[in-house]
Amino acid sequence: MLKRVLTTCLLLLTATSLVSAMQRAAKQSVGLTRVQIKEAERRLGELGYWTGSVDGVFDAGSRSALIAFQKWERRPITARLTLDELEAIRASESPKARETGYAHVEVDIDRQVLLIVNEDGSARVLPVSTGSDKPFVVDGQTSIAYTPRGRFVVYDKTFGWEDGVLGSVYFANYITGGVAIHGYEIVPTTPASHGCIRIPMFTAREVSKLLSLGTIVLVYDKVSFVSAKEWVANPKLKEAAMLNGAAKDYINQ
Repeated sequence: MLKRVLTTCLLLLTATSLVSAMQRAAKQSVGLTRVQIKEAERRLGELGYWTGSVDGVFDAGSRSALIAFQKWERRPITARLTLDELEAIRASESPKARETGYAHVEVDIDRQVLLIVNEDGSARVLPVSTGSDKPFVVDGQTSIAYTPRGRFVVYDKTFGWEDGVLGSVYFANYITGGVAIHGYEIVPTTPASHGCIRIPMFTAREVSKLLSLGTIVLVYDKVSFVSAKEWVANPKLKEAAMLNGAAKDYINQ
């Protein structure tokens, strides 16, 4: 009898969670049919935005791709798929990397997006949250939550969850000191980390596979950009950068 009651409660909780998820999706895809949502997902994927299944369900992957699109196009970041957003998606072009000709990663601080760039210049784009530029205290020492700009190399990686002084990170790809590109449960639409580059959890595993050791990462804003073509032409310079980046101090998040 108790087993039957527990099973019934579990089914009710599952059904309630499913209904809640569907209600949230309905609120975030205002007035659109499933066919239209599927069209938006498919087009976002074609443009290079990292979305989940193209199934007409506005889920976490769809929302993430829409946010990345709104950030790149400098549209209001609403995370809501409306007819106006669909029209904008239809009329848009793929994001362009600042530098082409070699595989690398770019982090646009101003737009708060990350691009995984292929040799042909095509890119996969996802939203990020970088350093908040606010002070924080660890072990009595005050630091600024700043994401460094410049050219870096993935010099170390961890797999799964890793616990640090400031919290846990998921599939971290370290680029300098304790600063990493990593999955995190909360990725706001604005800068909010202690300096790391947060990416959506559902992308973290695959991003980790794509960002092998030695991957070049360019982090820039509207006033700072450093090319890494010199490193591509002379790999020894990149090797030296990997050693310099490994001066690990603390794990940001």
